[in-house]
Amino acid sequence: MGWIDRLKEGLGKTRKGVRRSLMQLMGRGLDPEVLEEVEASLLGADVGVRTTDRLVERLRETAGGDPRESIQALQSAMADILASVESKPMEELIRTGPKPFVILAVGVNGVGKTTSMAKLAGRLRKQGLTPLLVAADTFRAAAIEQLEVWGRRIGADVIKHRQGADPSAVVFDGLAAAKARDVDVMLIDTAGRLHTKINLMDELKKMKRVLDREYPGSPHEVLLTLDGTIGQNALAQAKQFHEAIGITGLVLTKLDGTAKGGVVVAIAEELAIPVRLIGIGEQEEDLQDFRAQAFAEALLEVHPS
Repeated sequence: MGWIDRLKEGLGKTRKGVRRSLMQLMGRGLDPEVLEEVEASLLGADVGVRTTDRLVERLRETAGGDPRESIQALQSAMADILASVESKPMEELIRTGPKPFVILAVGVNGVGKTTSMAKLAGRLRKQGLTPLLVAADTFRAAAIEQLEVWGRRIGADVIKHRQGADPSAVVFDGLAAAKARDVDVMLIDTAGRLHTKINLMDELKKMKRVLDREYPGSPHEVLLTLDGTIGQNALAQAKQFHEAIGITGLVLTKLDGTAKGGVVVAIAEELAIPVRLIGIGEQEEDLQDFRAQAFAEALLEVHPS
């Protein structure tokens, strides 16, 4: 299955809610009742109020014309919003950045952060880059073990300490190993934490200070993983993490298990933080670069391919 087909399949639950209103538009044209249905379906997909208003206004401008052109205008307007957060592939960022390129992965519990970093490391390895995984989630023994399992699976070294160790000490040792082993990229997995826990956010700030002291300018990417199934709450999390530690990129996971995949559009409109990767399934290849036009077309597709 190609990437576009996997994307369409992954966004199926979100698209299902939107498609009904778009089918009404195709059949009846853009009357006030249909416009209201489209608006409700976009809000139901968690596109967000401000973004929905903008998209609906674009639709109104096409009133009286060919319904197919109305849908194309909607896709185009959504793609324009999403284009602001489309970025270069991670491989390109790493190849053109400092060596080793340091990625600090953050997020709340249960969002798929560890798995996403391991999948990314596996993908980078297939592209000829040498990754190093750093197990800075010392709170859970299972997190360290999970990263070790992934390391063996993808052929990447893992730097770890015992459970309960200072995460900043693990990061310090990880950076020393990354330099000594001449790796291309160092991916740091941190403990899941609520953005409201000041002491845990301070722990992340300490890791950033250690990195910058030992390797000025690092981390080069602070990657926040968000669970797509929680919709607008993901937007709130992104805002608060960004205010606390400064986020440079986002990973949106579990988009295949939700009807709220439109939150990607809301995040683009509200925050303008690059969406580096999206997760649309369980397989390693289901962690993909974010492409604005393809996402808009998959979300607003009227007829199944």
